[in-house]
Amino acid sequence: MQYQELADDIVAGVGGKDNIISVMHCATRLRFKLKESQKAHTAELKNNPGVIMVVESGGQYQVVIGNQVAEVYRALTARYALDHADNVEDTTPQNLFARFIDLVSGIFTPFIGVMIATGIIKGLLALALVLGVMDASSGSYKVLFVASDGLFYFLPILLGYSAGKKFGGNPFVSMAIAAALVHPLILEAMQQQQAGKPLTFVGIPLEMLNYSSSVIPIIFAAWVSSLIERWVHPRSPGAVRNFTTPLVCLLITVPLTFLAIGPAATWLSRLLAEGYLWIYSLSPMVAGAVMGAIWQICVIFGLHWGLVPIMLNNLANFGHDTLLPLLMPAVLGQAGATLGIFLRTRDIKLKAMAGSALTASIFGITEPAVYGVTLPRRRPFIFGCIGGALGAAILGFWHTTIYSFGFPSIFTFIQVVPSTGIDASVLASFAGAAVALVFACAMTYVFGLRESAAQPVVAEPVADPAPATLTRRESVVSPIAGDVLPLEKVKDETFASGLLGKGAAILPHVGRVVSPVNGVVSSMFRTGHAIGLTSDQGAEVLIHVGLDTVKLDGQYFRPQVQNDQPVKVGDVLLEFDIEAIKHAGFDLTTPVLVSNSDEFIDVLTLNNSAVSEGSPLLAVLK
Repeated sequence: MQYQELADDIVAGVGGKDNIISVMHCATRLRFKLKESQKAHTAELKNNPGVIMVVESGGQYQVVIGNQVAEVYRALTARYALDHADNVEDTTPQNLFARFIDLVSGIFTPFIGVMIATGIIKGLLALALVLGVMDASSGSYKVLFVASDGLFYFLPILLGYSAGKKFGGNPFVSMAIAAALVHPLILEAMQQQQAGKPLTFVGIPLEMLNYSSSVIPIIFAAWVSSLIERWVHPRSPGAVRNFTTPLVCLLITVPLTFLAIGPAATWLSRLLAEGYLWIYSLSPMVAGAVMGAIWQICVIFGLHWGLVPIMLNNLANFGHDTLLPLLMPAVLGQAGATLGIFLRTRDIKLKAMAGSALTASIFGITEPAVYGVTLPRRRPFIFGCIGGALGAAILGFWHTTIYSFGFPSIFTFIQVVPSTGIDASVLASFAGAAVALVFACAMTYVFGLRESAAQPVVAEPVADPAPATLTRRESVVSPIAGDVLPLEKVKDETFASGLLGKGAAILPHVGRVVSPVNGVVSSMFRTGHAIGLTSDQGAEVLIHVGLDTVKLDGQYFRPQVQNDQPVKVGDVLLEFDIEAIKHAGFDLTTPVLVSNSDEFIDVLTLNNSAVSEGSPLLAVLK
């Protein structure tokens, strides 16, 4: 039920079902393609306790949820009948790079988890051979090996399905094309060609290649097939188009792939692989430092998908890859920074968040750590990136190589073990990982947290909260006339827990909100029920009129200011109809929060009774 509620909130937050072109998910985030991204309520989604972060990148509107993303995705698609490859035309303008990232993520996301699992099995088998636990000639080894290698060997067929859907064609047609590429007769034809017996198609010489495990040829073939399908399908008689369209696509695309698309795409894939190898060979140590430093930045914006084809292409052309190992220290660098926060802070909520995020990070899922723990505090994230650069430089110097696909995590250690046994490059992976984790942890522990975050001050509300030892404070006056309630008594766990910030709540006597600070309107919610302000002294104040009043969709609310408008204490921000809102069945308890409370020593409540507009309400201690 909790997943369904979160799914409903997310659909509403992205502008409703009618604004969704398609949706899919990866390890931690829902990836939407929206008709109009400006219809999404990003600020409200970010304030949802079930959402870690919202990112717009690569033509996608990405809602980061964490490890429960699969459950939320199932709840969302079950209720709203959405699919990850809806054939609704996307009219959103995108630049070429954004389209490329969207294309790659759309093709590889559906089965990336299975690929990682098979890579881990292959790594475990390599380790078992090195340790003498298994024999390569045994039946047990062969069964487990085909379990690990089958998907990669027949990778073109899986890519045929996902690429066919992504390009808007019949995915089973593109799967049939891919199956033709890896058919046993093609391997026999290759042997005949090598023996001096070339084949021809209607008199045109065929260049037979091994397309097993290939990536680029089937993607181009699926694209060509989808173009043919779009032309043929509407021109075929309705009674027979179900088989005439696939017939024409297969008769044209399969020969064309063997004659031109396949050889050209294979040449391109080899050029890409050799180009990467040339860049890497210039200075593996520098390459490692750069990739270790920027990998998590790429993950934040979803740009890491652009590197997936390079890794797979390297594995297909060389049987190994030197790019993926460089990313493992970047992951453990963020894990180290998260561990440093976990060890340093005395804030119970932050410690709990860091502990759960640390576990996920070790297994390669860094979004909870980055969005929830390190990035909001800036310095820990930077220390994590520096640690990743140092560790990856070590792996680059020793040319650490991976022999099966996976995403960077502790499982990478078993995937870098060659069949010849443990060597210096394997030991370098442990050294680089240790440097990344220990450096980030130590620097974060010593320098990563402000003293207020490491040792929070706990104080009871008092009439005069300015002790002699504190030299700075900022006052937040009451924006509404009404009765003050302690935040923990608000009948909404999100506010009562303090998750969105410290403050107080007011039960309004009048339907008007005035500015409690001198500053600027940072967010006037479209529905008018909530306002965000940033004071001249840095406090971010959120005023949320009523509970669940977002469901009124702006009814009974009359905003008087706009985003980015400067305001002074006492300026009217919003008017609302108290009686109408009560009659609609909504609780008018209004939380007034300092949403960036963790940047200050404490936020104290100055009044526990009735207040008027402009009366002292909160004190922000610095």
